[in-house]
Amino acid sequence: QLGVVESGGGLVQPGGSLRLSCAASGFTSDDYAVAWFRQAPSGRYNGVACVKLSTGIPTIADSVKDRFSISQDDAKKTVFLEMNNLKPEDAAMYYCGATYTRQRVCNVNWDYDIWGQGTRVAVSS
Repeated sequence: QLGVVESGGGLVQPGGSLRLSCAASGFTSDDYAVAWFRQAPSGRYNGVACVKLSTGIPTIADSVKDRFSISQDDAKKTVFLEMNNLKPEDAAMYYCGATYTRQRVCNVNWDYDIWGQGTRVAVSS
């Protein structure tokens, strides 16, 4: 069964860093895009970053491009979101999503259909 599980959230002071992990299971190929989203106070999900597992090519939202990065481990089973210089407005529930695609480059605006339960990030002094 296909699934993703997030971890790594927590409380961090402004200016601090966190690394979130998204562990994928049940994927039988690398033709998947894995993305990170965060839920705004309004309830809307905003795409933060994604990576196509087979190519490793990342896509980062412009709003966080200078502070966040996305990567995967060599086995292509875990995707990491590295968040630096965190700001109070980065506080949110962060969700990992995945979807099958043959495209080389992912897009956070796609309809991702495999979701995790989320991990909470709090940024406060």
